Amino acid sequence: MTKIAEAFQNKKAFIGFLTAGDPSLECTEEFIIKMEEAGAALIEIGIPFSDPIAEGPVIQSANVRALSNPNGCTTDQVFEMVERVSKKVSVPLVFLTYLNPVFKYGYDRFFARCASAGISGIIVPDMPLEEKGEVADIAAKHGVDVISLIAPTSKERIAKIAKSATGYIYIVSSMGVTGMRSEITTDLESIVRVVKENTSVPAAIGFGINTPEQAKKYAGMADGVIVGSAIVKIIEKYGENAAEPVYNYVKEMADAVK
Repeated sequence: MTKIAEAFQNKKAFIGFLTAGDPSLECTEEFIIKMEEAGAALIEIGIPFSDPIAEGPVIQSANVRALSNPNGCTTDQVFEMVERVSKKVSVPLVFLTYLNPVFKYGYDRFFARCASAGISGIIVPDMPLEEKGEVADIAAKHGVDVISLIAPTSKERIAKIAKSATGYIYIVSSMGVTGMRSEITTDLESIVRVVKENTSVPAAIGFGINTPEQAKKYAGMADGVIVGSAIVKIIEKYGENAAEPVYNYVKEMADAVK
């Protein structure tokens, strides 16, 4: 059984996201450890990129802060941080990035480095199902799951995406970019039902979830929930002192999911 499968075994999974290098890679390492201690079952790590097209203002700003770091925040430096922190945590770590940085790094080199650093999966928001084959076999060779996204507009493609899924499926709750939402109106139960009819791969709902009430509600529909912007907003507010606020927030959300 893979580490990702274990994260969902016999429990609902709270998945937290943060941007590497915001406010520093040393802080990112500390925050990841705190998120695990607080009950996160899996942690997504954003590799900072200059054009994060799926992200709203909160995570866009985190990318800018990370890339502006005077000590740098290159892909190699992110890998080095992951190599350190993966020895200190047991939860699976997943990259969220865009295809350009992976292509530029070199597909085989990138996924080989993922394997050696302790990365279990990768989410690439700008790589649709039809282009997944460009990296899927190389990633699989190195034991890295390519996580599929299903959006509210996927419709007849949901079954096809689900059938080819590995690791877990990221169900996007709402149209638009990432960000905290007070209300989510998508018929997520119907999407989850089609997913479950076509795969045994777990499905988690993300985009917009930020309160314990939302976390509990959507964990009831799916196998887990994903929260990013709310965590990144805490890091933006407290900077280097965000470890305890992040811990407290993730614990509250993880408890609600359970």
